[in-house]
Parts: sequence; C-alpha cells; structure tokens
Amino acid sequence: MNPELLQLLLTRQMPYGKYKGRLIADLPGHYLGWFAREGFPRGELGTLLALMYELDHNALRHLLDPLRER
Repeated sequence: MNPELLQLLLTRQMPYGKYKGRLIADLPGHYLGWFAREGFPRGELGTLLALMYELDHNALRHLLDPLRER
C-alpha cells in the first residue's frame, strides 16, 4: 500500500455528486459500495475511491486515524 495514496484520501475531495466537497476518507461505505458495483471512474479519483472502498469493506478505516492527527 502506497502511503502517499493514504494521505491523499485525507486531502482530496469528491469533485461531484451527492457528496461533492467531502473528503474521500469521509465518504460513506454505501456510496463506495455503489462505485464498486457500478465501476470506479478512471484516473486518480478512481484509484482513491477503490482504495477507500477496500479500507471500508475490510474495516480498516482506523488506519487513517494517525494520518488525520498530523
């Protein structure tokens, strides 16, 4: 797992949709699950959403807590 991608989860905002403006790390699991079923967008956004989905799905959101405190 790339540590830089983990940091990006805490700095990049969702650029569109119902959760526009919300940090990728703070997106709800059901929304991430929808992308997993329907397909992640291409590029960096898709990579970050897929990573956040894996963290959420595997109950690993807590791994981001130490990075939030920086």
